[in-house]
Amino acid sequence: MLKEFKEFISRGNVLDLAVGIIIGTAFTGIVNSLVADIIMPPIGKIMGGIDFSGFFLDLSGEEHASLAAAKAAGAATINYGIFLNTVINFLIVSFAVFLLVKQANRFRRTQEAAPPPAPPRSEQLLEEIRDLLKKK
Repeated sequence: MLKEFKEFISRGNVLDLAVGIIIGTAFTGIVNSLVADIIMPPIGKIMGGIDFSGFFLDLSGEEHASLAAAKAAGAATINYGIFLNTVINFLIVSFAVFLLVKQANRFRRTQEAAPPPAPPRSEQLLEEIRDLLKKK
């Protein structure tokens, strides 16, 4: 069983997948910080100092000053502000992945370019004449 596991983990695509997951996890942290620390504060400022992560709907019918207070009281809440931040995270990650795939495809297309077209018939004949003259 250990030998089979070693063969499985040694395959190139498994290692590529592992590297992709690790990089994706690190990239998610960067995107989360980008949204929470860079994008959302100016949007909140434009909208009058609003912090989207504090938007919630209290299902218990009670009034709570903040999401943290509602959670501390054990109230059931719908946290649509946090959901909005998550949607923005998703859109940024999706766009970044789109750009990455687009560039990879462009790079792959240039590598897999079609072979150059055959030279015109007149050039082929001239090359044959040259080769015959070299032999003589």
